[in-house]
Amino acid sequence: MECFPSCSRLGDCDIDQPEANKIAIKWFDAKLKEVNAEMEEQFKSYRISEALMTVYKLFWDEFSSWYLEMIKPEYGKPIDKQTYEATLRFFDTLLKMLHPFMPFITEELWQHIFDRKGNESIMLEKLELAQPTDEEKTLIVKIENMKQIVGGIRTIRNQKNIAPKIALSLEVVGKNNYETYNAVIAKMANLENINVVAEKSSDASAFMVGTDGFAVPLGNLIDVKAEIEKLEKELAHLEGFLKGVKAKLSNDNFVAHAPEAVIAKERKKQSDSEEKIEAIKANIEELKKK
Repeated sequence: MECFPSCSRLGDCDIDQPEANKIAIKWFDAKLKEVNAEMEEQFKSYRISEALMTVYKLFWDEFSSWYLEMIKPEYGKPIDKQTYEATLRFFDTLLKMLHPFMPFITEELWQHIFDRKGNESIMLEKLELAQPTDEEKTLIVKIENMKQIVGGIRTIRNQKNIAPKIALSLEVVGKNNYETYNAVIAKMANLENINVVAEKSSDASAFMVGTDGFAVPLGNLIDVKAEIEKLEKELAHLEGFLKGVKAKLSNDNFVAHAPEAVIAKERKKQSDSEEKIEAIKANIEELKKK
């Protein structure tokens, strides 16, 4: 007897598979291959604790936190048959990968996710996964960047105190190199649209993923007065910090005796602070125009 609900209990087995689910399945299939290859090398060199952490991160971070959220249907709606079956297959593989570290619970779960014969055991199963192809390796990298896009949008939500249930828009500056994954990004970040623009909107909060620029137009979603006060406090803090760094660098005794690496670090702090200060000042000016 299955511990997961059968397709008939999930609802309509003939519903179309969402595009986001297709992408998620293709990605996680590639991720399983990549991680299994990594674990094989760790086992060969007897790095058992590293292998444990590798499969733990795969199970907890990639499968539980990302994959399941990518495929999760809307509240009260069924999941499509293709995604349901693929997810059970992934779970079966994950249990085999985890079995050397947690033999009893993985055996129990493995026995229940499908109908098994009396003599079947996860201990007798072989874990055979192909090496990821170049195309799959590229997909894995693309999805990692996609996660950063979703993370950037969620950070803006948190910083601006915008509720997760409010649908936002995303602006992609110049060219959208992640258009293939729009369905996943829109679902994971609750977006109503994704638009390619030459320049971000004046009321948008921007972020970068690599060399790609993104922005979330905020419009009336934020308290302008409160946002200006918040930025002014951050500006005052940075200006105080910058003053201290400049004082240290203007000290001839410090510059003459400090290691070059330390001096370089302080100069990096100065340049980073100056860039942040300019960006904050620009944001404040934009907000004051509203």
